[in-house]
Amino acid sequence: MTATAHPSINRTARLAGGLYLALMPFAFLGIVYVPSVLVVPGDAAVTARKIMASEWLFRSGTVSHLIGQIILIFLVLALYRLLKPVNKDHAVLMVVLALLAVPIAFLNELNHLAVLRLLSGPDYLRALTSDQLHAQAMLFLDLRNSGIYLAQIFWGLWLLPLGYLVFRSGFLPKLLGILLIIACCGYLIDSGAHLLFPGFDATISQFTFVGEVLLPLWLLIRGVNVERWSSLAPHPAA
Repeated sequence: MTATAHPSINRTARLAGGLYLALMPFAFLGIVYVPSVLVVPGDAAVTARKIMASEWLFRSGTVSHLIGQIILIFLVLALYRLLKPVNKDHAVLMVVLALLAVPIAFLNELNHLAVLRLLSGPDYLRALTSDQLHAQAMLFLDLRNSGIYLAQIFWGLWLLPLGYLVFRSGFLPKLLGILLIIACCGYLIDSGAHLLFPGFDATISQFTFVGEVLLPLWLLIRGVNVERWSSLAPHPAA
């Protein structure tokens, strides 16, 4: 089998790398940046004023997060095509675990929409005082944050079969697989700590995500060893 038997696989690899990198700014904007700018922990009134003064930014955070989840769907399908020859069962598991996070993340954004509904002051909420509305808005912001930790369980779990497949592939560096498994552990530790110890503020995943940056860069710049990939997939992929 020659290295040119599957000429399209590096296009798939670069597509996966590009999608992975494209996902990151959308996720950062929706999950990290917007809350850091608009949410003031422990001060519902100031948070409410900041959200209503920057409503477009608040809405853009929601839209950005949803776009990131849509990108994740196409990303995991591209990675499935790339890694299926290594082990089909593990590749299917990777897809299932990644896709389970998508509906959780989508439904979780209802909490953001509830915040906007409360603060926009529709007529049927006039029976509530401003303090009550602000307190309820803060509650929905806290619920949205907790929902992110729930989705993060699957954002971590899908990296476990992905890391295994990369490690066993032979056409990608084994170190990338190890780093992806470490990233998986970081997400799971963060989610578990938040659920078990609500006052735990440390974020392990901010130090363990390196593999999620290096893998897409490698795919985008270097691609895969086509000859080794071809030895696992003796017939052109459909």
